[in-house]
Amino acid sequence: QVQLVESGGDLVQPGGSLRLSCAASGNIAVVYDMGWYRQAPGKQRELVATITSGGSTNYADSVKGRFTISRDNAKKTVFLQMHGLQPEDTAVYYCNVDILTTFRVRSRDNWGEGTQVTVSS
Repeated sequence: QVQLVESGGDLVQPGGSLRLSCAASGNIAVVYDMGWYRQAPGKQRELVATITSGGSTNYADSVKGRFTISRDNAKKTVFLQMHGLQPEDTAVYYCNVDILTTFRVRSRDNWGEGTQVTVSS
């Protein structure tokens, strides 16, 4: 049982900024990769950014240079700092974590409920 709680979504004007947070809790022994995905209306969920436990990052081409993913390993929390937001960034943003549970089971399919980001004037 793993819980992921996202926060930070909001309505923002084009060019604005937001910072998303996602805190993981529950039966977690180790946290491996953490990531953010998004799903816009009528579209499939897509990768936004991921970060390994060592801090290596990967970004979708559409957000490179505008978004920054980071993590606090002690708090099992992942962040997504977003700058230069555009209407096409409007979506529900979900965090995902790859973990080893306290029962020594590897679990990658852990998702939060999502947080809505709307970019509109």
